[in-house]
Amino acid sequence: MTQACSTGAQPPALRIAILGTRGIPAGYGGFETFAEQLATRLVARGHCVTVYAEADGVAPGADSDHLGVRVRYRRRPRWGAASVLAYDCACLWDARKGYDLVYMLGYGAAWACWWPRLSGVPVWINVDGLEWARSKWSAVARIYLRAMEWVASRAATRTIADAQAIADRFRSLYPRGAPCSFIAYGAELVQEAQPAMLARWGLQPYRYLLVVARPEPENHIEEIIQGCLLHGGPWPLVVVGGVTGATAYQRRLLSMAGDKVRFVGGIYDADQLQSLRVHAACYLHGHSVGGTNPSLLEALACGNWVFAHDNPYNREVARDAAAYFDTPEQLARSLDQWAASADGQRPERSRRARQRIAESYTWEGITDAYEALIRSECGARAAHA
Repeated sequence: MTQACSTGAQPPALRIAILGTRGIPAGYGGFETFAEQLATRLVARGHCVTVYAEADGVAPGADSDHLGVRVRYRRRPRWGAASVLAYDCACLWDARKGYDLVYMLGYGAAWACWWPRLSGVPVWINVDGLEWARSKWSAVARIYLRAMEWVASRAATRTIADAQAIADRFRSLYPRGAPCSFIAYGAELVQEAQPAMLARWGLQPYRYLLVVARPEPENHIEEIIQGCLLHGGPWPLVVVGGVTGATAYQRRLLSMAGDKVRFVGGIYDADQLQSLRVHAACYLHGHSVGGTNPSLLEALACGNWVFAHDNPYNREVARDAAAYFDTPEQLARSLDQWAASADGQRPERSRRARQRIAESYTWEGITDAYEALIRSECGARAAHA
């Protein structure tokens, strides 16, 4: 499939490749949502955008179209943890020519980002928080990812951080590396959702607490459960995420299941998840090693009363639209105070949460920032192409 670009536009259309996702339309993860939101908006502004996708049942090379974005498929081998690296490398090899910018989401294949650069194509890498610090990785994988973080600072022409705290860290650690820019992740404001969907889980609006997270220690689900149990309120904590008992940590979580702690599994239907968020009495956010976390943005966009783990990334995003905790005891005390005044303060807290999104995290604003930076860095290349 040949993608039509508005070559007569002034300034000229830019040819942009976005790599490092499973593909669009988004069905999994923050990178996929980001790629779809950014790519479709850039296309609407006249640019020529390709998003690379896994060839799951699709022949590699059989491109498709999604809202004007070219979706280019490459096969992901089944090599365990190494399969993602092999897939990213295959995408980078294919994208080494023919673009004004290659934008890689994640730095696991940072060393292969030299391939487009050898053809004179600028390469940006989204550094995506402290990926090497995640507990899901083995010791060897952590060493590799920590090394790739350093390589990213050399292989990229620019690194992008979605949190100012991450950008500041990169500039401090790698002062001789590529320049690092801060451009946040985005979210769409949500005013209402269908409460009837709550019947699926036997829930009533504003009569449950909610957490949405992968079951990993750095997301502090165990501490959140402990805090809620210490609080001892009448409403259940609903945990959305794939808690299957596959690890010792997940088995500890499941041991606390009961009337006050309900595990409902992963929910990938956008309408169902939106209904759960909008009608939650409050949202509990324990993420601690990422940058701007999509789950926190989505909770704020839904007007949730948020209790977040106290770290620079969460404070940067939520500011005074959240309360913060370090320990289960602190969370329990905060929930005690919240329960005494929740009904009266909910409208103001919802307004403040949505205001944070409207001020700094709309997708149109994020696209504005990306387009300005892309034009300033890659516009001359497009003009002489």
